[in-house]
Amino acid sequence: MSAQNNNGAKDPWGSGQQSPPDLDAIINKGIKNLKDKFSGGGSGGKGGGAAGFGRALPIILLFAAGLSLWSAYYTVPSDSVAVVQRFGMYLKEVPPGLHFKLPLGIDKSTVVPVKRQLKQEFGFSTPGARDAYQGSRDGNLETQMVTGDLNAALVEWVVQYRISDPVKFLFAVREPAETLRYVSESVMREVVGDRTVDEVITIGRQEIEIEALLKMQELSSKYEMGINIDQVQLKNINPPRPVQESFNEVNQAQQEKEKLINEARREYNKVIPLAEGEKDQRIREADGYRLKRINEAEGDVARFNALFTEYRKAPEVTRRRIYIETMQEIMPNIQNKILVDDDMSGLLPLLNIGEQKGSKK
Repeated sequence: MSAQNNNGAKDPWGSGQQSPPDLDAIINKGIKNLKDKFSGGGSGGKGGGAAGFGRALPIILLFAAGLSLWSAYYTVPSDSVAVVQRFGMYLKEVPPGLHFKLPLGIDKSTVVPVKRQLKQEFGFSTPGARDAYQGSRDGNLETQMVTGDLNAALVEWVVQYRISDPVKFLFAVREPAETLRYVSESVMREVVGDRTVDEVITIGRQEIEIEALLKMQELSSKYEMGINIDQVQLKNINPPRPVQESFNEVNQAQQEKEKLINEARREYNKVIPLAEGEKDQRIREADGYRLKRINEAEGDVARFNALFTEYRKAPEVTRRRIYIETMQEIMPNIQNKILVDDDMSGLLPLLNIGEQKGSKK
């Protein structure tokens, strides 16, 4: 049930603020009833009617005064403000609380819920939601859209907004809530029409919401609707029912494709890093071996240069020392030994030193 404001118009945001009925009609009806009652139904003649009306006049005036007093006060809820008009002209805004105005239709107040978040639903209807224009529109037609790749999609969404300027909301645009609905539908069709059906259904939802919010707010400010758009939220996005089964098969195929790609990437990530690690290990081992051989060669060169320097100082001594050191390394590895000397007249067979050492053992 829609609420009524003091002008007798429907309250599209469902504020629940009820206004007094038409006071002029109530007063005229009360005066007529009192006239009929105190005039004696017209049977006493003109004099009797005048006398009866004279007696009823104080009661009529008291009744009119009571009605005037009753219509002179009104209450504004805590989440709203009231816009007061005097003879139809904007007068002022009043904050929440109890207030008074001129009675008998001179001043009229319209309650505007500026602190309440309002919403409009497209393509579906939540039970109990306060959306005055949902029931009068065809939700199926709202959701039918064409994407940028010429595919059809059924798009459901919600627009959440607040009234930022009550004066503009009431007087700048006729039916601002319904105008916002047309603006929202136009913007959503434009944004969806710039994207493929896959983007609309899967990866592009957040971008669509952000872009639609910015464009709706831009148009609302351009039209001076006095509205701030808080959020645009996409709900269900489905293909049309005749092609829904085929579309589901395509989605399953794409999911299978993504699954295989992910499995291949997992195997790749498991094998390639291991091979990279082995490669790096072998490279480091080769570098280590290279450095070892270089250092050994450089050490041998330094040792040879040092020996060569000493050799040049005393060649005979150095030559003999080298000969002795070399023989010390070679002789222990020779089993049979024969000593030859220039002063000897013949060969001198030596004892088998190795066997003697073994026999001693």
